[in-house]
Amino acid sequence: MVSRMPNQSALLDRDPGFGRVFKALADPTRLAVVERLGRGPAATSELADEFDMALPSFLQHLKVLEDSGLVASHKQGRVRTYRLTPEPLRAAEHWLSEQRDVWERRLDRLDEHLYEMKKEHP
Repeated sequence: MVSRMPNQSALLDRDPGFGRVFKALADPTRLAVVERLGRGPAATSELADEFDMALPSFLQHLKVLEDSGLVASHKQGRVRTYRLTPEPLRAAEHWLSEQRDVWERRLDRLDEHLYEMKKEHP
């Protein structure tokens, strides 16, 4: 079992979709789809053409991305078009930024402590 830091656990409990964002981005195919959609909307067939896999398997990746909130789709006639929804990425970026700040402060305190120890015991 993987243990989580308390603030991470609280965040995931508050917003269960937040964890799905990281799980969705952890897969190389889904990450590549998100990167591609960063350039603009695309039809299912256009997205699928970039990957060497069966269409049903690729559609499962799109479903995971849509369930995570990272992409949205609409159907017009027989064509389903996907677009990136940036809000979950912004939330992940904000959380990562907060974590970076926390660890930078911790490392700065460790550095100060080690410096003081070195001064006391040259």
